[in-house]
Amino acid sequence: MIQKNKKSFPEGFLWGASTSAYQVEGAWNEDGKGPSVIDMKKHPEGTTDFKVASDHYHRYKEDIALFAEMGLKAYRFSIAWTRIYPEGTGKINQKGIEFYDNLINELLSYNIEPIVTIYHFDLPYALQQKGGWSNRETIDAYENYAKTLFEFFGDRVKYWLTINEQNMMILHGSVIGTTDPNIKNSKKELYQQNHHMFLAQAKAIKLCHEICPGAKIGPAPNISYVYPASCKPEDVCAAQTYSSIRNWLYLDLPVFGRYNSVAWSYLEKEGCTPDIKEGDMEIIKAAKPDFIAFNYYSTETVSGDSGGRVSNPHLKKTQFGWEIDPLGFRITMRELHDRYNLPLLVTENGLGAYDTLEEGDIVNDDYRIEFLRNHIEQAKLAIAEGVNLIGYCPWSAIDLVSTHEGISKRYGFIYVNRDEFDLKDLRRIKKKSFYWYKNVIATNGEEL
Repeated sequence: MIQKNKKSFPEGFLWGASTSAYQVEGAWNEDGKGPSVIDMKKHPEGTTDFKVASDHYHRYKEDIALFAEMGLKAYRFSIAWTRIYPEGTGKINQKGIEFYDNLINELLSYNIEPIVTIYHFDLPYALQQKGGWSNRETIDAYENYAKTLFEFFGDRVKYWLTINEQNMMILHGSVIGTTDPNIKNSKKELYQQNHHMFLAQAKAIKLCHEICPGAKIGPAPNISYVYPASCKPEDVCAAQTYSSIRNWLYLDLPVFGRYNSVAWSYLEKEGCTPDIKEGDMEIIKAAKPDFIAFNYYSTETVSGDSGGRVSNPHLKKTQFGWEIDPLGFRITMRELHDRYNLPLLVTENGLGAYDTLEEGDIVNDDYRIEFLRNHIEQAKLAIAEGVNLIGYCPWSAIDLVSTHEGISKRYGFIYVNRDEFDLKDLRRIKKKSFYWYKNVIATNGEEL
């Protein structure tokens, strides 16, 4: 079906952009902050660490002024758990509270809606040393941490995200740096950790509704539609199975209060079903998310013959080998809407590329503009088809350190003048995409 009825983006649409604490803030050990698993991980050779990142911790006022100039209606960021609780639990670090108090107030002074991710990969290292998410005590630590955030910031924050990309931490944790390399039966252990995260998330959702009755809260997995490599039944079945393990496991549980049946049969076959204690499922069923936040970069294609991912010959690729699929973005939104019938909030979507700073402080990132334009166009078509999309927050508001590919892989609307190991002056420079996105927001998506 070719959709010609292009509805406008709704009034009050949350045009935003995103970052995460460890990738943008820097100041990794300042003002009482404790180390996280990200701070302690080994970095790929030739890439920077996260100790300084974009130095947003010291330059947040300058950055937020730029966000306001771009016209952002929302800013999605994460709070560093170890700025609030350096050991993961115990005594509150008042300096951490003060930083995020100031950050939130600065955003609100420009009428930018804060969208807060409670936990974005950076588990406190002190908790990791006690078993991390394998230890059920981490559930209580997360619940206590979330409660603290709701109590200190809930009067001003109306949108909360529980856990960023829980599925990526389980499926690709070794790449992200969140998997403990010392665990023995890694798959069994990971799906036990997964179950504990579901419990922690459910407790946070319930607490949010109790402490901040006017706020909304939801999960934030990475969701990608999965294509079969062909119309061969074996390929279609393999794609369905893959999607259940990659996508629906992470949303069926919070939304429906049950494990996805196909994913569960996979866990049984692999001998990695989690130990579910009495009362666990009741806790999960009692928590009802208000919306689904999701990160989208590309679709995936699966073959029944290989049983795994294959390249899609119909799609172009980025400089980093990621397939580009704007139509897949719309297909993914349709699927999410049909399955869960909840409002959708895009919390990541973007193009990582090698940007060039030209003479006169110019960054001509037309490739990024094309990528985002094509995805926003498909979002508009999805809305015309009835998808309840409430916001779009591409990755990223400003250049930051990629999780495993350093500062050279840039995503931002704002260029940060530094290299992998040369901090230079960390000057902020508006890219061509900055001005383009400013106009998109000003016209509520009418001019792309």
